[in-house]
Amino acid sequence: MTKTAFLFAGQGAQYLGMGKDLYDLYPIVKETIDKASQVLGYDLRELIDQEESKLNQTRYTQPAILATSIAIYRLLQEKGYEPDMVAGLSLGEYSALVASGALDFEAAIALVAKRGTYMEEAAPAGSGKMVAVLNTPVDVIEEACKKASEFGVVTPANYNTPSQIVIGGEVVAVDHAVELLKEAGAKRILPLNVSGPFHTALLEPASQKLAEVLTEVQFNDFNCPLVGNTEAKIMEKDRIAELLTRQVKEPVRFYESIALMKEAGVTRFIEVGPGKVLSGFVKKIDRTADLANVEDQASLETLINN
Repeated sequence: MTKTAFLFAGQGAQYLGMGKDLYDLYPIVKETIDKASQVLGYDLRELIDQEESKLNQTRYTQPAILATSIAIYRLLQEKGYEPDMVAGLSLGEYSALVASGALDFEAAIALVAKRGTYMEEAAPAGSGKMVAVLNTPVDVIEEACKKASEFGVVTPANYNTPSQIVIGGEVVAVDHAVELLKEAGAKRILPLNVSGPFHTALLEPASQKLAEVLTEVQFNDFNCPLVGNTEAKIMEKDRIAELLTRQVKEPVRFYESIALMKEAGVTRFIEVGPGKVLSGFVKKIDRTADLANVEDQASLETLINN
């Protein structure tokens, strides 16, 4: 029996007009986006279609991606697709929580709007930097970060694939780590266009504010297992708030999460929501995986016809 996992995209996957064709074609998609607009108090469809600078602002990006992802998830449900397991990258973990039944959609929209605001405030644009380090052993990267930490905060932030690890922190410390990595033989180091050093200790203020808000959120039992970012383990209901609080300031362990899913018998991965970033990661982690993504009518038809 083939097991299927749904993967939900994180910040950076957004683009102008995402999900528009599906919104116009399917009532369930329209209902979902319109409900998000009601919760947020602004027209989310208009923002996604017309306001690119806002769409790239963390406090707007997060609800926009979550609403688009869940709208597409609900459409897939209508078409008869159900996941055996779910996961999401960073922000995508909130979409995964909704898909797994552990978090109500409207509560999730309100929550990620706050999360985005707290993250923006904790790490204003230009306050830190993130770089992707390619084809360099993990221990070499971790050692460089440790050495460069005397200059400030710098740590691994995203373990995307064994050959792509993102480090982040304060500019001077990250720059120092980059120099050490070059000396150690790292050939490809790419600066990332992100608005702040997410998943590092610099997000501690956001983590504390998020912890307060999470005390008021009601979580439900999981309908299907969710593999969490922070520990790359199946998440338990009574630890959701703790893990989400840690997630914003601790590294995302994506490739270990995929490994756990494979151990559980998952052979097919469907990326739900904008972009194909996670499909690209999975392909690097496991060349044999059966991959699909759904972000528009064309990709939906491809999935249905295969």
